[in-house]
Order: sequence, then structure tokens, then C-alpha cells
Amino acid sequence: MYKYLIPFSFLFILSTSTIQVNAASYAYYGFQPDIVTNYVASKKKIGFVRITVELMVEGDNLTIVEHHAPLLRDAIIDIIGQQEEAKVKSIKGRSEIQLECEEQVKALLVQETGEPLVKKLLFTQWLDN
Repeated sequence: MYKYLIPFSFLFILSTSTIQVNAASYAYYGFQPDIVTNYVASKKKIGFVRITVELMVEGDNLTIVEHHAPLLRDAIIDIIGQQEEAKVKSIKGRSEIQLECEEQVKALLVQETGEPLVKKLLFTQWLDN
């Protein structure tokens, strides 16, 4: 019975250490302050949204992403400012906007640095009126 226990425990330890190594290779950059901008509203009132955005950055590229943060922030604001109210207020629309922002951020970083540097763009908070 013990001859099967040792290999199993070794595999368990090996698999958990691999997960820790992979998780440690990412850092997060958060835009401060939150992004507050308007969108295309269908009524006479002004529609606005407040979003907390986090970028999952690969390796030691956090300072590079931080350097380009104003460009990235502007791109996110431009994308949101072109959205219709129905898209902003729907869950599916928000995920489409998030994906569009992620693709644009990666494209800008490739243009500026030659690499996307960002693994994922996350909306961690979304408030709209």
C-alpha cells in the first residue's frame, strides 16, 4: 500500500509547485483613477459609465505598461464613448466591449513595443446610469 502512496504524493507536490511558478509570472496594473466617461444615450439625458480596469501583465513588463498607460486609457475611453446604451447596459454587450478594449490595448502595445505584453484586460467594476 505504501509503495503507491509515495509516487502519488510526489506528483501532487510537483503539480502544486508548477501552478505557483506560473501564477507568479504575472502582475496586475490598475488604472487610477477609475475610468469615467460617457456613451451614446438614447434619451435626452447623458449616459455615463465608471469602470475599474485591470491589466494582467506578463513577466517584468509592468513598468513598460505603466509608461504607456495614458495611451491605453485614451483608447479604452474612445471605445466606450462610441457604444450604444443597449450594449453598455447588457451583460453580453459589456463582455464584447471588454474584448474590444483588450484587442485594442494589445494592438497598441505591439505597435509601441513590438509585443502585446498584456495577457488579459479585466473590468473589475462597472457602474452605469
